[in-house]
Amino acid sequence: MRVLQALPALHSGGVERGTVEFAAELVKRGHESFVVSNGGPMAEQVRGQGSSHIHMPIHRKTPASFGQILPMRKLLKDLKPDIVHVRSRMPAWIVHLALKTLPQHERPAVVSTFHGMYSVTPYSAIMAKADQVIAVSNCVRDYVLKHFAVPEHKLTVVQRGVDIEAFRNRAINEQWQNHLLGRFPQLAGKKIIMMPGRISRWKGQLHFLEAMARIVRQRPDCHGIIVGGAEPGKERFLQELEKERSRLQLTDKVTFLGQRNDMTNLYLLADVVCHMSTKPEPFGRTVTEALASGTPVVAYNRGGAAETLQACFREGLVTPDDTGAFASAVLGLLDKPKPDIFLPDRFLLRAQTESTLEIYEAAIQTNRAALQ
Repeated sequence: MRVLQALPALHSGGVERGTVEFAAELVKRGHESFVVSNGGPMAEQVRGQGSSHIHMPIHRKTPASFGQILPMRKLLKDLKPDIVHVRSRMPAWIVHLALKTLPQHERPAVVSTFHGMYSVTPYSAIMAKADQVIAVSNCVRDYVLKHFAVPEHKLTVVQRGVDIEAFRNRAINEQWQNHLLGRFPQLAGKKIIMMPGRISRWKGQLHFLEAMARIVRQRPDCHGIIVGGAEPGKERFLQELEKERSRLQLTDKVTFLGQRNDMTNLYLLADVVCHMSTKPEPFGRTVTEALASGTPVVAYNRGGAAETLQACFREGLVTPDDTGAFASAVLGLLDKPKPDIFLPDRFLLRAQTESTLEIYEAAIQTNRAALQ
């Protein structure tokens, strides 16, 4: 099977990481894997794992992006993919309009993934026009059924899976730890409370600082780490976070680690991982990764992140936006032995890959039937 995944860029974030991991799984299973995007740091990883990356500026939410319709048409004619998997709205529009210029028998099947609760607009509705549609959680599925004209038989929930072998049954790398503590000596001998996620107001870093102020008053041996980079346009919010850290007298209690590529070790280093998004998150990849590592998670009880905790670690659920209750939950976990955490199969990368391939086959069959 020839699969072309289309997304805006390959910088950071759950969509990007999921695309890269899924591309690698396709290659392992003998499929031909292609990714088209505006590029970014993860494009090299795509190529290194055996997929092809095609650079195309399909990321801008402006009319200028429609200049990519003809290049996309040429790409589709040259590659002749069996499946085009669109993972974002602007790429979906470009693919959709490019396909309209091809004869029906030359058009591949199209699968879309709703990675979020998109605004209910004609712009977002393009994601509902695919032959098959994937929702990354039950809350996203319910949202799509309520707001978009997707027949239920075309809509499937496929949880974002983690590569369990990358996280489970691992010991922390001692050389890595020594290097980290050499650079950040303030972490040595501390209980580490980690907040992973790109720097963005709705991701909840301000709430994390509030909770940390409460936590360190009771447990001075705790240290918070905020792991994630500030993407273009978010630098001012990072400065706001640094000012708030200073105002709360947390300068020596919370460290910004920036964007990292060593998350598997950081999950093991952490005593507790926090998820504090201020609006329902479609999935919450960091929650699943942390739990796969055996590290307990505390999260607000809403959105896709709550779905994961309800299945795997209910004691980590906290009333949304209650930073006091959140701090109490973290403190409570610090006094307990590390729990045994079991992830159901549906949260594993293997299950995600198999489910998605089944959807691809269904989309191809639908496409063929339409030609007869």
